[in-house]
This record gives sequence, C-alpha cells and structure tokens, in this order.
Amino acid sequence: MTITMQSTPGSSGYLDLYPERKVSFFKNPYILGVAAVAGIGGLLFGYDTGVISGALLYIKDDFQDVKNSNFLQETIVSMAIAGAIVGAAAGGWINDVFGRKKATLLADVIFTLGAIIMAAAPNSYVLILGRLLVGLGVGVASVTAPVYIAESSPSEIRGALVSTNVLMITGGQFISYLVNIAFTRVPGTWRWMLGVSGVPAVIQFVLMLFLPESPRWLFIKNRKNEAVDVISKIYDLARLEDEIDFLTAESEQERQRRNNVKMLDVFKSKEIFLAFLVGGGLLAFQQFTGINTVMYYSPTIVQMAGFHANELALLLSLIVAGMNAAGTVLGIYLIDHAGRKKLALSSLGGVIISLILLSFSFYKQSSSPSSSSNVYGWIAVLGLALYIGCFSPGMGPVPWTVNSEIYPEQYRGILGGMSATVCWVSNLIVSETFLSIADGIGTGATFLILAVIAVVAFLFVLFYVPETKGLTFDEVEVIWKERAWGKNPNTESLLERASQS
Repeated sequence: MTITMQSTPGSSGYLDLYPERKVSFFKNPYILGVAAVAGIGGLLFGYDTGVISGALLYIKDDFQDVKNSNFLQETIVSMAIAGAIVGAAAGGWINDVFGRKKATLLADVIFTLGAIIMAAAPNSYVLILGRLLVGLGVGVASVTAPVYIAESSPSEIRGALVSTNVLMITGGQFISYLVNIAFTRVPGTWRWMLGVSGVPAVIQFVLMLFLPESPRWLFIKNRKNEAVDVISKIYDLARLEDEIDFLTAESEQERQRRNNVKMLDVFKSKEIFLAFLVGGGLLAFQQFTGINTVMYYSPTIVQMAGFHANELALLLSLIVAGMNAAGTVLGIYLIDHAGRKKLALSSLGGVIISLILLSFSFYKQSSSPSSSSNVYGWIAVLGLALYIGCFSPGMGPVPWTVNSEIYPEQYRGILGGMSATVCWVSNLIVSETFLSIADGIGTGATFLILAVIAVVAFLFVLFYVPETKGLTFDEVEVIWKERAWGKNPNTESLLERASQS
C-alpha cells in the first residue's frame, strides 16, 4: 500500500480533509495519563535539581570539609550531572533494545537506590556516590520520557504533551523548595530533603507496570497486535484504521533501516547530522544560557545578593521556582499555537534582558555603599524572577519538544541519547564552574557572559532551527532532506501549509 505525504495520518493535509478526526488536548484522558506517568521522570529530574540547592546550605553545616571547599560543593551538585551523562549516553541504546517502558523502570530502580544512599551518607564521599546513582537514573529518564510521550501522541498535540514532561521538571523543582522549607527545622534536615526524592521513583515504577510500551517501538519489533491494542486507546475508529495501515506499511522498512544503523552513520549522513546539530545545539544553549545555574544555586545567588538567612533565601527561591512552573504551563499552551521557533526566540529575548539586569545589580552592589546595596539585592531578585518568567515558557519546553520530533525513527534512540548527553555535559560544565568563575571574575561579569551566550543562542534559533509545529515525523524528515540536498517542489507547499496549521 502506497501512502503519500498528504494522506499520512496526522499530517496537515490529512487533518484538513478530516478535521473531525483531530485530537484535542483534553479529549482523551488516556493520553494525558500516559504523559503524566512518563513525566514523573521529569519530576525526578526537577526535584533533584531543586533540592540540592537548599540541601547544600545544611550539608555545609554537617560536613566541615564541604563548607571549606567550593570544589566539594560543586562536586556534590554536579556529580548527579556526571551520572546523567553516562545514563543519557546508555539510555538511547537501552531504549532501542529493551523499549521505553523497561528503560523507565530501570531508571526508577537506580534513582531509588541513589536516594537511599544519599539519605544515609556518613560523609561527603558517600553522598557523592549517591548523587552519581541518582544522576544515572535521571539520565536514562531524560532520554526516555520525551520519546515515549512523543511516540504515544497525535502529531497535532505532540508539542503540548511532550511539554508536560518539562512541566513535571519545573513542578519537581517547585516541590523540592517546598520540601526544603518543610524540613528546615527537622533533625537530619538535608537527609530528609534528599531521601524523599525516592518517593516519586517508587510511584512511577508501580504506575508504569500498568502502562503499555510505545506503539511505534512495538511495530518496529513486529509486535503488531500489542501495538494495535495501544493505539486503539488513542484514536477513534476511523482514524485508527488509517494509523494501523500507515504504521504497518512503514514498519518493515524501518526494521531494515534500524538493523543497519550505527552511531557513526550520524556523521556520514548529511541530513541526519544537520538534525543532530539542531537538537544538540538547542539543548546545549538551554544549559549555557544559565537555567541550571539559577535552579541549582538560586538560594546561594540570593545570599550573594545580600539576603543571608537560609530560610529567607529558600523562601525567595521558592517564589522563583513557582514562577518557573507557572511559566511552563503557559508554554504548554503556546507551543502548539505560537510554534516552537517563535516561542524560543521571544523567550531568549527576555532572557538576554534579565541576565543584563542581574549583571548590573551585582556590579552596582559590589561598588555601592552598604546602605544602598540592599536595593541592588532586590533588583537581583527581580532579575532572577524575570529570567525564570521569560525562560520557562520557551527555552524550557522547546528544546526537549524539538528533540522528541526531529529524528527519524531508526535514529531516534541513538540521537535522543546523544542529544541528552550534550545537554548533561553542558549542564556539568556550567554547574561545576559557576561558583569558581563568580569568585574569580565576580558575579556580575559571570551573568554578563551568560547574556552574551544568550545572544548567540538567539541567532542560532533564528537561522538554524526549523518550525516543526503540526508536522508528522515523516514531514520533519523531509525538512532535513531539503536542507541537505535542496528543496523538492512537490513537498515545499505541503511543509509551508503544515507549519502554518
């Protein structure tokens, strides 16, 4: 059976012909449930990101060697990222061989073990080991969740559903600050903060046992009956038949391609390499524009701004984290309406302004008399809030959404793992160096460097990132072929119409 691009289920042409078959965001509770459960992996990521920023304030009180060493502080924070690099690199292979569901279950087991070790750590080195294990779990989950959600989602709401994973990340960060505040006066403060992180992993493990595998992965593995059972829960009968016909027609070809795929092929194929440059570049810029500097060290930054009490620093950081979660909700709405590219560009514009404001406030605070330094401290807090308000709707969800949809099926596991590894390496560089650079050249200069990187990121998105709103996976493949080898006049109008839908 030959299926043209215009008639591909979920494509813009198909939905123009059959608008009644379009799936809305709240039309199918099953799809939302799948996205929510898979997104708990994002919650683990977010909780781990946020909780260490507050726990570090109290770890320094218990472990004198940590208090006396910026390097140990940075290592406790960043060892989870080092683990995530390994987890993300292995996660692509685990996803392709064992499936999205088993990869998620494995991530939960590793994360829970790490949480227990952190809570019971007798010294800083055992704590670092626990952070490493937690990072391994987060790394596997960061590869798995966006792909699992994307492959279980109708194309017309794929962006919003993948963005729920980012909402879970920001929600996890917000919850972590609430937990931090709740345990500030409890004996063993930081141990509770870190140990509680195992609870979401246990919850996800149990819930995932009742969820199916990704239908696309099942088709590739020639498990058609199981795949049909899954997609029958997603689409109505009329569209279901079309989806089954289409996936059946392409599955054999995809199996043959996948059997021949090797990591080196990414660098031999021009269109695949272009896709990886855009996906990996977006995730690198997400980190180098400073988001996890803000989220890992926001209480520390607040204290640098002149608010020295631990509880006040945590409270102000809680407000910042709440704005992050609220901004992500806005992003979920905008990503399938305004589009990925416009959302990223407007987000980066605000990030540039807020980083300049932060840089200005710290420069002025360091050179002003103490009577006026508190004013600049509040300007720094305002800059943090503005940064989060601008970053969270755009550069929070857009890179992960784009990465979940720009890679061909046979490369999706490998490239998803490679791009997530780029993200975690970038994250590691930023988190391992922020305090040292701020000590060396000043906090104001450090934020100014981040502002310059944000300008470069703006230009990168403007010139290199395509709009993928409303496109099917197959239509996105055509974009890379056109960019690599020139436009095909038979598909150009289709892509334009799809991007405007």
